[in-house]
Amino acid sequence: MTQPIAIETEQASALKLAKVAMQKAYVPYSGFSVGAVLVTQSGQFYSGCNVENAAYPEGTCAEAGAIAAMVNGGEQAIAALYVMGEGDVLVTPCGGCRQKIREFAPPSTPVHICSPDGIRQTLTIAELLPASFGPENLK
Repeated sequence: MTQPIAIETEQASALKLAKVAMQKAYVPYSGFSVGAVLVTQSGQFYSGCNVENAAYPEGTCAEAGAIAAMVNGGEQAIAALYVMGEGDVLVTPCGGCRQKIREFAPPSTPVHICSPDGIRQTLTIAELLPASFGPENLK
């Protein structure tokens, strides 16, 4: 049985993984690297980075990459998400990624918006995507 991860340990681990993912981003066109790490209900970590493409906008967002890694790892429940980017303005998930996150996370799920120096702000999915449409709407 997986033991719950202490919040301090979760945050430190997620921030480190997000920074590594951000540094691996493939961004030859925008030069704007983003790393994302999600923590599942079971306490596993999955990361992703943004990947651009010459056939713009056919790239992949960091959050989408982390979600794909989670699903490939056999999990489907996000407990928390960390999104890391540089700059003065908060680097929040795009609209499409907000909906992708919502597919696997309830509205109360925290999304930690980070810089390489740490968490800048924490918002819930409900704050990022109010009155969202989720899997429960189809039941």
